[in-house]
Amino acid sequence: MILHPKQLQILCQQAIAEDVGSGDATTLAIVPANLITSAHFINRQECICAGMPVVKTLFQELSSDVELIQHVQEGERCPQGTRMATIEGNARAILTGERTALNFLQRLCGVATITRRYVEALGNSKTRILDTRKTIPGLRHLEKYAVWAGGGQNHRIGLYDRIMIKDNHREMARMLGPDSIRLAVQACRNKYPNLEIEVEADTMDDVRAAADAGVEYILLDNMSDEQMTEAIRIIAGRAKTEASGGITLERLPRLRNLGLDFISVGALTHSAPAIDIGLDILS
Repeated sequence: MILHPKQLQILCQQAIAEDVGSGDATTLAIVPANLITSAHFINRQECICAGMPVVKTLFQELSSDVELIQHVQEGERCPQGTRMATIEGNARAILTGERTALNFLQRLCGVATITRRYVEALGNSKTRILDTRKTIPGLRHLEKYAVWAGGGQNHRIGLYDRIMIKDNHREMARMLGPDSIRLAVQACRNKYPNLEIEVEADTMDDVRAAADAGVEYILLDNMSDEQMTEAIRIIAGRAKTEASGGITLERLPRLRNLGLDFISVGALTHSAPAIDIGLDILS
């Protein structure tokens, strides 16, 4: 997934404005304007690296006299105590940006790390791990980038790039007639002929209706292993399958050979713990 430089710049400007306000009072009082220093980003627990482009952009917004030297690549596993990057240059800029840079880095490394655990739990299965839209508002592109860095794949970015007919949409569609899934799919095809369509299915009747309607994806929502096996048999290759709901790390070994195309996991973003990372000034 590509992070667009202009979007990163705007996001970092907003983050700096939020934290710095009228000025970093402590740093301005203590640190001479022309002092030069260096510091290392050190992780205090094992993680997958994600977010260095954000850190680089943040410090560039604070000062042109700061350089980030990255020692590990995005998506690389970092054992505890890894020197992930070195920041060199204007001391005021480094101290002012420290907390905000760490906030971004700790969050994104956390998302990448939990994603890697889910990916590895599938082993050599052809099933792929997907993220969801359960992201922090304003940070979706960054969090989906971190999922990508962790080895996962991105589901739709927003409401605009894929049709997804969920349970509440089906309730609304019942106003059109009893065959609500077929009618909803046809309405979406007519309105947005170039978008792929996914239907959330709760029952085997939903699965049959969605497959018969010719959708590209069918989401098997909160189904047991046995129900998903039956759903895959009914679909018979007519649509890609996605399992969602009740997905845990412990369950993945049982799902990896069912024949699912995708498993989407909201926990990659809504429950990822931050990684403990510090910025250590060199004395």
